[in-house]
This record gives sequence, structure tokens and C-alpha cells, in this order.
Amino acid sequence: MKKCLLTLWVFIVLFTIHAWSQDTIKVLAVGNSFSIDAVENYLYELGQADGVTFIIGNLHISSCSLEKHWSNVESGKAEYSYRKIDGTGKKATAPGVSLLQGINDENWDYISFQQNSANSGLTGTYFPYLIQLTAFVREHVTNPQAKFLFHQTWAYAQNSKSDAFPKYKSDQKYMYESIVKASRKAARKAGIKMIVPSGTAIQNGRGSFIGDRFCRDGHHLTLDLGRYTAACTWFETLSGKSVIGNSFAPATITPLEAITVQRAAHQAVSEPFKVTTVRLGVNNR
Repeated sequence: MKKCLLTLWVFIVLFTIHAWSQDTIKVLAVGNSFSIDAVENYLYELGQADGVTFIIGNLHISSCSLEKHWSNVESGKAEYSYRKIDGTGKKATAPGVSLLQGINDENWDYISFQQNSANSGLTGTYFPYLIQLTAFVREHVTNPQAKFLFHQTWAYAQNSKSDAFPKYKSDQKYMYESIVKASRKAARKAGIKMIVPSGTAIQNGRGSFIGDRFCRDGHHLTLDLGRYTAACTWFETLSGKSVIGNSFAPATITPLEAITVQRAAHQAVSEPFKVTTVRLGVNNR
């Protein structure tokens, strides 16, 4: 009996030390289905593999634009699906939540904004809504040290059948360049200093042996490779730690695919506004 109690006591002590030794980062996405792809899958696990605990919130409305987010602020509508992953990795979803409720749910370290994919490369669609949103959040956020992020999303697959693709000449490269230009200008104008370059990470990956296999329906990310690439980008942006060599990867991708997209994400964080060649065999960790 004494031996069992001693073993239990040692386990509790070690678990507590492990918990204390981990950093905790709280991030809220004011988003849409692209933020589901980016932060709700694998980001928590990447953190656990490298001593970081993420608490992740996502205020989701499908295809929600910045204009729609601001309209919800003005009306006070509680129509978000608030999706949250707590510090133990447990996920819960609450319907009928307002943007203000999501903002006040935690003392968030980071709050991100993004445009809906159809308008992501059209600078004029960002304003004045992004400036109004950031001003509102800054006024109501419970952590005065919270930092704002802008999520640079990805271009569609080249074979996408989306009704929005013709806005970008049905050309992936043109869409990517439009997103980079628009998101960069919008973040600068709104005073947002940090960009999460998921779009560049995906585009880097497309230039590797993997090719254009990152979208499952022409625009949303695949459930493993695509989402993992975005999560790697978020991990490195938020933690400041290189994702290269992180031990976590979905079981459905190969080790070569994992290191390739880790490098694609790492290079995107280093150079967020241009596509770079993924180089293997050199340890940049």
C-alpha cells in the first residue's frame, strides 16, 4: 500500500513539474472555416511535443467576411459557433455566442483576424471593417498586453471549381500574390504587426515534390497534410520555436512529407511574403 501511495505521489509531483515547465499560449481566431483548418487541428499537439500548451478559441461562421464580423459587432448578434480547445486538449463547441463573449472568455495572448477566402486578395473589401474590428477588440479585450495577428490564408488549388476563383483569373499564382499584397497592406494599415503566413507555407509546399495536394475540395485544406502545414506555421509564429524536427505529425503522412511541410512553414515564417524552395538535408532548427 505504501509503495502504491509513493508511486502515486511521485507521479503527481512529476506531472505538476511538467505542467509548470510548459509555456501556455492563449490564442483566439475571429474567423471562418479557414480558421478551423488552421488552428483546430494539430496546433495543440505540436505544442505538447515541444513544451508549449495552447488554449485555442475559434469564433466561427462559415465564409464569414470582415464586413460580416463588423456587422455582428454593431448588431450584437450571437451567431458564432465558439469552438474551444482547453489546456488539456479537450474540445468543446458552444453555439449562439457573440464576438464580445468570445473575446472576454479568456485573457487571450493573441487574437487573429482574417478575410474570407473569396475576398482575401481584394484589398478594398478589408476596409473599414478591419480597422473597426481591431478598435473594438482593443477596447474590450481583458488582457491589455494581447497582440493582434493577421492570418494570411492560402490560394485555391489550381483545379478549383469555386465560384470565387474567376475573381483571380482562375490562376493560383495570381491569387496567392493578390492575397499577399492585400493582407500585407491591410495589416499595416490596421497596425497589426504580426502575420501568420499560412498561404506562403502552403505555396512553398506546393513547390516541393508534394505538388498541389493541399486542398480537399479546391479551397479547404486536406485533413492531414494541408491542416498540418497550417498548424506548423501557427506553431512557429506563436511560440517563436522552430517547427523543424518537432516530433508530432499525423500518422497518415510520411516522415518525408512531415519534414517537407515543416520546412515549408519554417521558411514562410522567415520570409512570409514570397515563395521559397523547400530545401531538405539542412538542419535549420
